Formats: sequence, C-alpha cells, structure tokens
Amino acid sequence: MVSDHSPFHYSQEYFQSLVQTALQQACQAGASAVEVEVSEGVGLGVTVRLGEVETIEYNRDKDLGVTVYFGPQRGQASTSDFSAAALRSTVDKAVAIARHTALDPFAGLADPALLAQAPWPDLGLFRPWDLSVEQGIDWARRCESAALAQDRRLNNSEGATVHTQNSHFFYGNTLGFMGGYAGSSHNLSCAVIAGKDQDMQRDYWYSTSRHPDQLESPEQVGRQAAERTLRRLEARRLSTRQVPVLFEASLASGLIGHFVGAVSGGSLYRGTSFLPDSLGQRVFDERFSLREEPHLPGGLASAPFDDEGVATHPRLVVNNGVVEGYFLGSYSARKLGMRSTANAGGSHNLIATPFGGGFEDLLRQMDRGVLVTELLGHGVNGVTGDYSRGAAGFWVEQGQIQYPVHEITIAGNLKEMFRAIQGVGTDVRVRGSKICGSILVGEMTVAGE
Repeated sequence: MVSDHSPFHYSQEYFQSLVQTALQQACQAGASAVEVEVSEGVGLGVTVRLGEVETIEYNRDKDLGVTVYFGPQRGQASTSDFSAAALRSTVDKAVAIARHTALDPFAGLADPALLAQAPWPDLGLFRPWDLSVEQGIDWARRCESAALAQDRRLNNSEGATVHTQNSHFFYGNTLGFMGGYAGSSHNLSCAVIAGKDQDMQRDYWYSTSRHPDQLESPEQVGRQAAERTLRRLEARRLSTRQVPVLFEASLASGLIGHFVGAVSGGSLYRGTSFLPDSLGQRVFDERFSLREEPHLPGGLASAPFDDEGVATHPRLVVNNGVVEGYFLGSYSARKLGMRSTANAGGSHNLIATPFGGGFEDLLRQMDRGVLVTELLGHGVNGVTGDYSRGAAGFWVEQGQIQYPVHEITIAGNLKEMFRAIQGVGTDVRVRGSKICGSILVGEMTVAGE
C-alpha cells in the first residue's frame, strides 16, 4: 500500500479512507458526533551487553479507535484489525457502549472554531532511519566498548541499546477535520558499573533525536556514561542539613513536569492539584518564565494540532513568575468553564527561559550545597505539593564540586521550591517535551545520617 522506501505498511490515503468509512457508519447508526483515529508504528531495538547481543526486538503495531456521541452519551471501541468486518464491528460496539453510558454534559468534540486549518506546516518530525540489525549491533558494541575502555575500574555493564521508532496516524471527526502526519524518534543509551565490594556505582548516558544524524556518536555516549559512573566512586553520606540544591539539567525538567501536572485540566477539575486557582497568580520567582513552542522544527513534542484536531499556537505559560495558562483539552476546559489550550495529549515543547548564567555560574551562586544528578523513588504528592525523593550527586563548597554523595533524601514543598528558584542554566539538554537547563532551588532539607 506504500512505496518500498517507506517503513510503513499502510499509507495516509488508506488511513483516511478507513476514517471516512467509520465516520459514515457511525452517523448511519444515529450518532450525533463521531471521531476516529488510526495509527501504525514500526520500530527496531538492539541491546548488547559485555560485547554479546542480548536482545533484538522488532515491533509493528496498528490501532483504530472510534468514539461516538449520542448527545451527552459517549462510547469508545478500538481494534487492531483493519478488515471491513472488524471496522463494522468496532463501530457497532462503540455505538452500543454509548447507548448505555451515563449522561455527561461536558462530553463532545472540540470547539469547531479552534480546529486547525490545512495546510499546516511541515515541522520536520519524520526523519526515518533505515537501521539494519547489523548496524544496530555495531553501534551498541561501539558504545559499550568506548565506555568500558575508559578505566579498568569499569568492570561490568548493564548494556548499550540502540532503538529507532517510526509512526504515523490519521484523525478525523464529523466537524470536518481530517489530518495526520508521520513522526520518528531515535535513541542511543549506555549504562556501566564501576568499583567493587561496598563501593560499586552505576550511571548512564543517552542521546535522543528525531533525526538520526543529530544523535551523539556511540563513542560520545559511551564516554559520557563512563565518566559519569567513575566520578561517583568513593561516595559519602551527609548529615541532615538545610542547603541549596542544584538539579542537573536532565532532572530539572522533572520540576517543570510537576508544575504541568498541577495546572492540567484533570487535576484542576478533580480538585487534586496543589496549585488550584493559580491563573494570574505568582507561583515562581519573578525571574522565571516558561513558554510553549509547539511549532519548533524537529521538536520532540512539536505538533500542528493536538489529539482532538485543535490548532496549536506558541504561548507564554508563565510570565515573570505569574501563571498565564493552564493545559486543557476540550473536556477539562468545559468542566472549568474555559477554552481548550490545544493540550489534549500533553504539552508541546515547554522552554524555561535561562537566567543566572551557565552551570558553573549556578554552582558559584549556590556556593555551598548539593548538586543532584540522580533521583530515586516517586515521593511527590500532587495534592499537597510535598516533595521527598531519594538522591545522589555531589557536595559543593565555595562553588566547587568536592566529592560524590549518596543515600540522601531531598525534601521540600513544590510551592515553596518554585518560589525559591534562583537560576535556570543555559546548559540545556533536549530530551523530551520539557526543555531547560539546570535549576537552582534556594533551600531544601537534605536528610542523610
């Protein structure tokens, strides 16, 4: 159904025909509104450990989902079988479910005025990698070998993995919206172990991109994994104290994620957010700003429209510490008496504006405290904002890293932590939908011995 050069078995045109057929069948069954999405994903993953191939995984997945509305009643069904009989059966099941569900006045399709209009921009999201199994094995071996060759103290490995994934989808509804596109993601990772007896440490490094040419080389990833592991040897414990904490860039994005969860529609209308009614309120330090850039070329979370076909737009979410926007899909927006922010399916490239300089500048500003490079556990209460995580990293004195630390816990409350942010570094690592450098929090409890 597609050219020999495509990684996919099905074409966008075929997907559109399936969507149109399902929409027509559901309308003939009496549905007042319908939406349909069909997708396909193809991937390859190779893992090598201690030079030997450990796993080779190939996946090809497909799915078609139908959602029907009979006024305020909603029903949904899905199938991985694209045959005419299966499509008919799936539509019938969605219709039957809808007729027996409770009335929900907030259910329904997106606001027609907010839907994206074709043509939408090509954001460079699809850059397939024709990765063979042999090439994947070679990359993984080179990566792990580069790591283990750095030092004889590196005596074990959790392996190196190369993974590539391509997917595409098509979405349509009875408001007339029809659209879809393809995307790709590629990853290379390595984790190694150093030391012996009571002083064994592990760490890792990885690179991810939509474009295979933008991945770090296998040797770069391996060397970074080795260096990060070696620097953790001879780690010490700390006594309990109140000090500033600098979150390494790869972890700092998690703080942004906790904010997103707190100001997302589901948490807000259920009353399970530690930031209720925060629109227009100062939540962060006045130097902190956060913008959403959904049209960033090649962005890992770029999209011309959200999961409901609502057009995405750049916007300021936090301006000088003040919350200017929530993250809402159509349903949560109606529950809150607001409009969708085109976030059905998640956020799109949230970028924290740097202030305070680079990583070394933030270390000097912190002067004395803890640099956190690893977090353990999930001790975050989304209702109260209480934050308590196991951690490892480094003790810092006079703005200089002194020695590694482990078996500590960092604790605080996210509301207080957000207000205490004293810097966002320029050392940005793009690895997902939250894009920021290291974040310096003025004071937290560090619990140890």
